[in-house]
Amino acid sequence: MNSRDYLLYASIIFVWSTSWLPLKWQLGVVAPEVSILWRFIIAASICMAIAVFQRAPLRFDIKTHGYFMALGLFIFSTNFTLFYYAGQYVTSALLAVVFSTASMVNILLISLVYRTPPQLGQLIASATGLCGIALIFWPELEISQYALTALVLCIIGTLSFCSGNLVSAHIQKQGISVLSANSWGMIYGCGVLAVVALVRGHPFIIEPSALYIGSLLWLSILGSVVAFFSYLSLVGSIGAGRAGYATVVFPVFALLISTFVEAYQWTWPAAMGITLVIAGNILMVRAR
Repeated sequence: MNSRDYLLYASIIFVWSTSWLPLKWQLGVVAPEVSILWRFIIAASICMAIAVFQRAPLRFDIKTHGYFMALGLFIFSTNFTLFYYAGQYVTSALLAVVFSTASMVNILLISLVYRTPPQLGQLIASATGLCGIALIFWPELEISQYALTALVLCIIGTLSFCSGNLVSAHIQKQGISVLSANSWGMIYGCGVLAVVALVRGHPFIIEPSALYIGSLLWLSILGSVVAFFSYLSLVGSIGAGRAGYATVVFPVFALLISTFVEAYQWTWPAAMGITLVIAGNILMVRAR
């Protein structure tokens, strides 16, 4: 790894670690679907502008647009909506920890869809990570009746994200760039979010506060554009396996941030749980 790779790695960990707290700051006045809609309108506009500037292809047939719609449904609407609603019940750190298991879920989902048995190391990694999640949420279940609801929402949200990853992988195999696919995926995701917001009767408003607008810009520009380009650049430079170690590190920093900002209370089960989640991520990355 050269200095550029280390810089990309640091930027990914920084953004992924700090994006969960701004997510929490968006909850309250504006409905989650509407907040995510504003987020991806901004992000999609930036990605489209970059695609046009780089002359990336943006015209595709109807079948390909079907895959873009699936991408928008799984990654750019359902996934985030579920995590936003889960954020109403638990700290941002717990959201980050569950999402970090996406590397494990990806492998197991690929094995299920393509009917290829997972390796023993992958099964051990997944079991280790799941035990860690159980230990982390165990103290929360004792003090909050909604912690289980939050956990279920996070798990379904992670499954949705990983399903979108499968769609994205299929799109890339067709020779379509990630920039083009994600630009259209964000647009279709905005469509899904707008329809859901209309059906549920949510007003299309923006909270006129510095905290809300600041968190919106942070999530749109850094969380949805900068991190995306940094991660893809790193994958192209050092490979997906080594780049995957970012999932090992960012939950730790997210927990530290939550400890100081949200007064997250550490317990021995939670400490053991985060250790197991990190160990599971390491085992999964090495087992690829």
